[in-house]
Amino acid sequence: MNVNQHTPMASPYGQPQPGYGQPGYAPLDGGYPAPYAPYNGPASAYQPGAPQQGPARGPPASGAPPVSAPQPYNQYSQSQGDMQNGPPLMTQAPPRPAVSQPYNHGAVNLPGPQPSFPQHYGPPPSMQQVTNQMTGMQIASGPPTPAGPGYAVFLFSSGAFGQVRGPQPGYAGPYPGQPNYGAPAPAPAPAPPAQKRLDPDAIPSPIQVIEDDKAKSTEPFTTGVRGQAPPLVTTNFQVKDQGNASPRFVRCTAYNMPCTADMAKQSQVPLAAVIKPLATLPQDESPPYLVDHGEGGPIRCNRCKAYMCPYMQFIEGGRRFQCGFCSCVTEVPPHYFQHLDHTGKRVDCYDRPELSLGSYEFLATVDYCKNNKLPQPPAFIFLIDVSYNAVKSGMVNIVCQELKTLLDYLPRENPEMDSMVRVGFVTYNKVLHFYNVKASLAQPQMLVVSDVSDMFVPLLDGFLVNVNESRLVIESLLDQIPEMFADTRETETVFGPVIQAGLEALKAADCAGKLFVFHTSLPIAEAPGKLKNREDKKLIGTDKEKSLFQPQVGFYNTLAKECVAQGCCVDLFLFPNQYVDVATLGVVPVSTGGSVYKYTYFQAQTDKERFLNDLRRDVQKLVGFDAVMRVRTSTGIRATDFFGSFFMSNTTDVELAGLDCDKAITVEFKHDDKLSEETGALMQCAVLYTSCSGQRRLRVHNMAVNCCSQLADLYRNCETDTIINFFSKYAFRGILSNPTKAVRDTLVNQCAQILACYRKNCASPSSAGQLILPECMKLLPVYLNCVLKSDVLLPGADVSLDDRAYLRQLISCMDVAESHVFFYPRLLPLTKLESGSLPVAVRDSEERLSKGGVYILETGLHLFLWVGASVQQELLLNIFGTPSFSQIDPNMTSLPVLDNPFSERLREIIDSFRAQRSRYMKLMVVKQEDRTELIFRHFLVEDKSASGGASYVDFLCHMHKEIRQLLS
Repeated sequence: MNVNQHTPMASPYGQPQPGYGQPGYAPLDGGYPAPYAPYNGPASAYQPGAPQQGPARGPPASGAPPVSAPQPYNQYSQSQGDMQNGPPLMTQAPPRPAVSQPYNHGAVNLPGPQPSFPQHYGPPPSMQQVTNQMTGMQIASGPPTPAGPGYAVFLFSSGAFGQVRGPQPGYAGPYPGQPNYGAPAPAPAPAPPAQKRLDPDAIPSPIQVIEDDKAKSTEPFTTGVRGQAPPLVTTNFQVKDQGNASPRFVRCTAYNMPCTADMAKQSQVPLAAVIKPLATLPQDESPPYLVDHGEGGPIRCNRCKAYMCPYMQFIEGGRRFQCGFCSCVTEVPPHYFQHLDHTGKRVDCYDRPELSLGSYEFLATVDYCKNNKLPQPPAFIFLIDVSYNAVKSGMVNIVCQELKTLLDYLPRENPEMDSMVRVGFVTYNKVLHFYNVKASLAQPQMLVVSDVSDMFVPLLDGFLVNVNESRLVIESLLDQIPEMFADTRETETVFGPVIQAGLEALKAADCAGKLFVFHTSLPIAEAPGKLKNREDKKLIGTDKEKSLFQPQVGFYNTLAKECVAQGCCVDLFLFPNQYVDVATLGVVPVSTGGSVYKYTYFQAQTDKERFLNDLRRDVQKLVGFDAVMRVRTSTGIRATDFFGSFFMSNTTDVELAGLDCDKAITVEFKHDDKLSEETGALMQCAVLYTSCSGQRRLRVHNMAVNCCSQLADLYRNCETDTIINFFSKYAFRGILSNPTKAVRDTLVNQCAQILACYRKNCASPSSAGQLILPECMKLLPVYLNCVLKSDVLLPGADVSLDDRAYLRQLISCMDVAESHVFFYPRLLPLTKLESGSLPVAVRDSEERLSKGGVYILETGLHLFLWVGASVQQELLLNIFGTPSFSQIDPNMTSLPVLDNPFSERLREIIDSFRAQRSRYMKLMVVKQEDRTELIFRHFLVEDKSASGGASYVDFLCHMHKEIRQLLS
């Protein structure tokens, strides 16, 4: 039986793709399918207005970021008469250094009377305006505001934008991607024929912000200063822990929390922290210290149970301590007593990690263990689908060959010691085959369970074994499995009983562990958890669309709950050739703290490298089992909501059957009382888990932030990347219960409210035609637009439902660094490569690509090498070893190893990009004007998207319109 009978062009992502519009485009496994609709450049819905008088000249403004002059761009025209009212505003400032982009210094003729600036703002701001010939829209780096440097984008227009309406939550008006998005209101006068569009260099640039942050982050980041925002995730920096957790463990949306709930509500800035409890640290930073307090266990507050940390205040000569979270006073146990110095600190403060550092671990006592007994070391069980598709694709053979070497790399606490993790093996199709691999056997034994409706494990002794003792029997088994099933004709599989089998085995062994499930198809065989194909394109965009993201049966929710209770974490490796219902199959991995990996149309020769790298990392990485996380806060705020891969049976405990070094949990905070500026706000995240050697441990992270009673202070100390991480998770969970359009509208509305509040309460008075953005949030519109245009919220015609469900689950547990590069990919020009430094990135727009250039684009899930059609011969020889563009093989997935410095440096860069990410990125070579360019263009997120998403320029105009309507 031949499954793939059609043979269109081999896609860069593996296989031919049946029934997907044009032949030859497979979906990208980050969930990006092809083909896309033809792309006609960044067309805009906004009509430019009339040209304005040329700007007056004057000395340059100081302190403006290097932006080139804007081109006019507005849908509302103005009469020349309007333009000439009001005096020109002259800005005087010292000369500024030369910048690389053309810079038209000087004064601007502002339409209409000028606002007067009240004296309490100091001297009139030097508007720092940079304009070229203006139509109805101007852009400049903004006037200084009470909140520090702002960013003003000038969008002048005569009259209001369309109909004025009050602030309405969830405004259901036109949105990016709708035909009438940005539809012009009746203009006062028809637009003249000379039309110019806004210069993209004049709007806030992500690259400029990233480069500026790198330039100022030269010293190590010390965490001792409360409320200090860390460098951006795009900056390489060293951390010195001085009492607050490293930003690698905890990042906040705001490092200056509003003192009251009213103020928080007014600003609409989400108050949240993205916590990655077991994050891997770079080699030059030491991992958290392990503290052993002996049989008494960790010292805690009597009332709120917070763990000893730098925020506890010792009193009465050190005999008692006052809790920084709830103010309760607790006796210090005699063995922990120490005298205080003249400042009131314990004299041993700097010798004890828990008194001087933001992150550390406690060795937990037996009281912290299930049933008050110390845990067994965890076990890994490999469950391999051996149905027809799995064998034919080569997956079964690859897994069995790889496991023979991979079993030497099971996780261990001490690199010198053998791993204590035991292993077991199961194969399955419609029935399950268990294997006895006891060390004393000459050959492995197979035991078949055909009654899948009542799953049990047919053997206890010999199923979970120590690798070193049973190595010969295990290797014999792994050699035999591909041969045993080589001629199978069984196409149906089960899935629920497979997880039940692993769960029952862990229960019988009384240990926690992880199941590695390698699965290919929708489980349609008669068994618990049987599914049907429910992929229905007609539901997309309707109110019923949300049902497609919910599990189709309740069976897996119940199963997930049982797995969490046992500490059974599930990692799912999917190899689908058609719809497999990721929304349902992913329920158990997502609820147990596991991962889903997806290799659509898996082909051994092109996808083996990516799959094996993912599997190796997944087996080896640091993971804690049977974990419970609790977030405690100081009086005034509390943790109210959680996002990520976990299970919650109550409102406070985040339960994770497994927690690995890649998983982040996003926590939202709300006020339940007033906060004070003097004391600030505290949070403590404590994770209780079993290590890979069977030790019970507590990982503790502490964080103190400032509190403020002025909105300007809040807006001065936010982190946009963390806000976007929160918004994406909030939105992606929202589509389980709301139509995607409503979710998009809610995001746009909340972003508009954040910026309108800043404009109204923090910015200096100025013309209504200006879009004024807080300095630290000037990228909020561009990044939010990337979330709105993501395939989860605004899919292209051929984005499969499985891809959308996969991405939704994947992003729910991403940290800030991964969500940043996912939503705004990194695009580097590769004309000159120096060793030791990367070229400066360019913005994600087709306008930034040169036909003579080569660029690398990274999304965290994919890696593209784009080659321009007129690229120099020398560059082609250095990279591909070929003199002509036509000779480049677009199907290559790795670059040739050539003996020249350019080739070596480029391969180093690719390796370093891969090392930074939790998923292996397969390289895809894209030649300009090749059909694969449609896939590449999908990630140029500043341009209008084929699925209808707005360009950055258009979205900025739309956002300004929303803000003005809120302000009026």
